[in-house]
Amino acid sequence: MIVVFTDFGANDIYTAQVQGRLHEIAPQHPVIVSALHSVPDYQPRSAAHLLAALHGHFARDTVFLAVVDPGVGTERGAVVMQADEQWFVGPDNGLLSVIAGRARRAAFWRIRIPAEGISASFHGRDVFAPVAGQIATGILCPSTLDSLPALEVQLGPDDLAEVIFIDHFGNAITGLRADAVAPDKGIDVSGRRIRHARVFSEVAQGEPCWYRNSMGLVEIAVNCGRAADELGLAAGHPIHLID
Repeated sequence: MIVVFTDFGANDIYTAQVQGRLHEIAPQHPVIVSALHSVPDYQPRSAAHLLAALHGHFARDTVFLAVVDPGVGTERGAVVMQADEQWFVGPDNGLLSVIAGRARRAAFWRIRIPAEGISASFHGRDVFAPVAGQIATGILCPSTLDSLPALEVQLGPDDLAEVIFIDHFGNAITGLRADAVAPDKGIDVSGRRIRHARVFSEVAQGEPCWYRNSMGLVEIAVNCGRAADELGLAAGHPIHLID
């Protein structure tokens, strides 16, 4: 299985180009899953924590093509990572480093970017997708990669006390793992204490709460409302836990 995780936008032309390249290289792998294409634009730090929460829901040997790459075309590295029997291909800008920091075992390689024949601004299609497709088919040429001791940009394994994603319902997903947050803790949003609830219906309609979402992260919601709009939340908004 190849899983694609980007900030390209589901309704834009870039996602289709990447998927087309994957189908060209790995036609015998019909299972190409679009995990998400609305990752906050240009924010590899937020994306790193979102990907770290998501990848555990996929099987071993899954190949993740992860591209949030505001530094495309610069000297930033392009890497392959194997972490706990899954594969990750993407830029070395912190995007893969939270998974690396939490993994029991990890190995890293730098991709040799061709000097010609690729778009300077679209490494997702021309560099990362071919390598991901080749890993999935088991035909990756060893000369494509150079071993690395570690990722160059490392965000570390710690949680991120920020909003990292606003979903379709206007719920605010944070980079805090809920297992590390006691249910009696509140979240301060502009002086307002947001309390914990197990499910939305434990608070009145129109009232906010925080809860453990399906990926195990702290998420802020409003029962039958849009927390992002009503509480003024967006990706990057700091999260403060209070008693």
